[in-house]
Amino acid sequence: MNSAALDLYVFFSPWLFGAISRLGASRGRLRDFLSVRKNLFEDLEENLSSLPGQTTGSYRLWIHAASVGEFEQARPVIAALQAKHPDIALFVSFFSDSGYHARKDFPGASAVFYLPVDTPANAKRLVSLVRPDMLMLMRYDFWPNHLLETKKAGARLVLAAAVLRKRSHYFRPVLKSFYGSLFRLFDRIYTVSADDTRAFRESFGCMHAETAGDPRFDQVLQRSMNVAKVSHLQPFYENSSVLVAGSVWDRDEAILLPAWQKLEKRPLLILVPHKVDHENMDRLCRGLTERKIAFRKVSALDRSFDPEQEALVIDQTGYLAELYSLASIAYVGGGFGVNVHNTLEPAVYGIPVLFGPRHRNSPEAVDLAATGGATVVSDETTLHKALCHLFGSRQERMRAGTAAGMFVRERSGATDCITEYIETDCQSKKKTVPGRC
Repeated sequence: MNSAALDLYVFFSPWLFGAISRLGASRGRLRDFLSVRKNLFEDLEENLSSLPGQTTGSYRLWIHAASVGEFEQARPVIAALQAKHPDIALFVSFFSDSGYHARKDFPGASAVFYLPVDTPANAKRLVSLVRPDMLMLMRYDFWPNHLLETKKAGARLVLAAAVLRKRSHYFRPVLKSFYGSLFRLFDRIYTVSADDTRAFRESFGCMHAETAGDPRFDQVLQRSMNVAKVSHLQPFYENSSVLVAGSVWDRDEAILLPAWQKLEKRPLLILVPHKVDHENMDRLCRGLTERKIAFRKVSALDRSFDPEQEALVIDQTGYLAELYSLASIAYVGGGFGVNVHNTLEPAVYGIPVLFGPRHRNSPEAVDLAATGGATVVSDETTLHKALCHLFGSRQERMRAGTAAGMFVRERSGATDCITEYIETDCQSKKKTVPGRC
């Protein structure tokens, strides 16, 4: 039974979003949000009409992600399913513009599209086009009309990589019953941790919740097994102490570079800026020159490069995760800005991880620090102290690195758990609709 709050949302959503649409005609970001969805259904219909037989007979899996980060959690599951069942029809929707543009050409997807504005009419039209056998929603981004319509159409609903933090808005008095109704729509909820499972069961009565972990742990483990992208750099850094600073912003550089310069015995430095556009690279290079730090861009690398005398600046994209395999210690940027970047990518290599104070929006960063695999620094002084401590003691470096590596390995396995459930549903559909799976 739906909560009164959910029923009210469904009833008033056409008027609510109609008013937002009228308001959005004169507002920048809202106008952009609406404009990219203007011909959504026509484009999707055209896309689907060009598919061979419109994937008739194939199991149809719809994956929704708020943005690219959430979609990355789904990628290991997608890869595992498509390896076994290449005929599965995959549909991917995004809420954010950045997510759509980053993965609009995702290989193997029958269609990648924006999620329409959440009205009953839009939801009904979308579900009639996609005709999903299952909707797997990654982590969050709950749009009630689309969930209700998908459920009504007979598809199974799966919530994957789910997290329920203690201070989450889901627990607020009015919202609790609303989200409780949504959570109970799901046939299965796969959580990241046992605490999350307990919260779903005890606070929302979702006894179908179970602990699976985060598929991203499987992804970083799988990716760490192939470091061919940095094989040309390995000879420069073998048997040396190396600090890899990944996804750094100007505010990270402001504390990292002086802290590194003050070390009595400096490790070799690999600097990976968050942005490698011309403007940011010029700014970074000027800053290094002003600090009298000799450097070489990786795009200009040759045999004359001496890492003992020059920092290596990565002015290319696509292999940050593999660069961490060269590190003795990793610094992950973003923690002095909006939020720290991916901390799992270095942790998988069994090395200590350092990052700034703004990391609360990354549960894995919080948990990694709690296990001793990471150190949170607040300024140049604490960063310098942490670097001295870790580079000065091999034992401490090994201890923290082991904790980081174990943190990733112990949380792997979500992909197999989720994939098995989807395959079971696929097989059950096959019995009634020959040719599926």
